[in-house]
Amino acid sequence: MLTKRIIPCLDVRSGRVTKGVKFQNNIDLGDPVEMAVAYSEGGADELVFYDITASAERRPIDIGMVEAVARTIRIPFAVGGGITSVADMERVILAGAEKVSVNSLAVRKPEIISDGAKEFGAQCIVLGMDPVRSDNPRCPSGYEITTRGFREYTGMDAVDWARRAAELGAGEIVVNSVDADGTRAGFELTVTRLVAEAVSVPVVASGGAGKPSHLADAFDIAHADAAIVAGMIHTGDWTIAQIKEELAAAGVPVRRFW
Repeated sequence: MLTKRIIPCLDVRSGRVTKGVKFQNNIDLGDPVEMAVAYSEGGADELVFYDITASAERRPIDIGMVEAVARTIRIPFAVGGGITSVADMERVILAGAEKVSVNSLAVRKPEIISDGAKEFGAQCIVLGMDPVRSDNPRCPSGYEITTRGFREYTGMDAVDWARRAAELGAGEIVVNSVDADGTRAGFELTVTRLVAEAVSVPVVASGGAGKPSHLADAFDIAHADAAIVAGMIHTGDWTIAQIKEELAAAGVPVRRFW
């Protein structure tokens, strides 16, 4: 049986890890390389870094940070933010990242998914999506894709977009619920399950993790293959080891390191 992956997320702004609620009221948490080392040594299966202001500031991603992380950890990691082309993807991968995440760019330019998959392999291309509950008649699933940090509604149905992205070559899809982001009240299980049932590639639940049972629900109810955690570990309320111990006790297959 494949183990379920636990993936700490580090949102990086101005060279520091930050965390907010629904993309607002962010606070400084620390150095991304130091935190990456701690989580890697603490049992994380992968890491993901989002340079959250690179796109808005129209600048490339911080390659120096990517290289520093690659030198100091021994687990896979993905990077997103500030990716505008296949050439940008190449720079990130050559700097040491295993995966590149695209979100708003893919909505504007879907061919970036297929171009990246052809160049580097589907396993390197991650689609990030920010769905929100919606009564837009163009979104029969009940969830609409937003971009630019929830500021822009696209009229795109979340499930339809997931299917299309998988067909284009995305090797993994991260479903980050805007409604649940940073609340620590649990993942948005419905949209995660809808996406997981619609595609054959791995689906990652993101947004809302507050305790191990939330992850268990994402795996058991929403059929997620992995779960992203942030606030619950950044604050020290839970360690990755404690989360995995709780999941193992609940019968969830996880990679043990203790």
